[in-house]
Amino acid sequence: MATTTPRNTGPSITIMSTDAVLTLTQWLSPGFPVGAFAYSHGLETEITAGRINSAQTLEEWLRDIIAFGGGRADVVILSEAYGAEQSELSAVEHTARAFAASAERLLETEQQGDAFARTVDAIWDTDLGALTYPVAVARAAKAQDIPLDLTARMYLHAFAANLISAAVRLVPLGQTAGQALLADLAPLIRDTASCAVETPLDALASSCFAADIAAMQHETLYSKVFRT
Repeated sequence: MATTTPRNTGPSITIMSTDAVLTLTQWLSPGFPVGAFAYSHGLETEITAGRINSAQTLEEWLRDIIAFGGGRADVVILSEAYGAEQSELSAVEHTARAFAASAERLLETEQQGDAFARTVDAIWDTDLGALTYPVAVARAAKAQDIPLDLTARMYLHAFAANLISAAVRLVPLGQTAGQALLADLAPLIRDTASCAVETPLDALASSCFAADIAAMQHETLYSKVFRT
């Protein structure tokens, strides 16, 4: 039976289908141009002071940050932004900015959010505009119909992975030890994300005061590698 090959009658059109896992992997990978590698979330202060000097001390710090600090808070904000109507988004965005405990924390979330939104807008034809990082990721995921629970888990995993990457360079910590720690943190990341997406914005809180102080002290650190 003869087959007919369709003629090329014009320019080819590439239809971008959304695969949630692949899209989130791209957005939250170290290669996505948000400059995440340049930020340590105050971790550099603790390493310089010698308070974090091993995989064990790093793990203790990260477990608190993930479960009770900036990691969990970001997911609460992300979840609220994901479900917000456009008219409600401004309030979520203002809360995200107000919750930044220092000038460098605000810089971190603003610059990463702006870079993320500009890249996603250019490639996925969205109109996110300038947003803080968790809000930008949430709105991009909502626009692409990516599930909230998956977005939350992968966002928090990327958050932890970036801090481990900073410690690998500064402690120094071996690559294998860093990856082992990230694997050990997976259950906590999963459980924290699941809890955070069910937490309303008016219950947003953090009890990691040492991390906030470390971020503030980083502003005047004499010699530093990271921007926060």
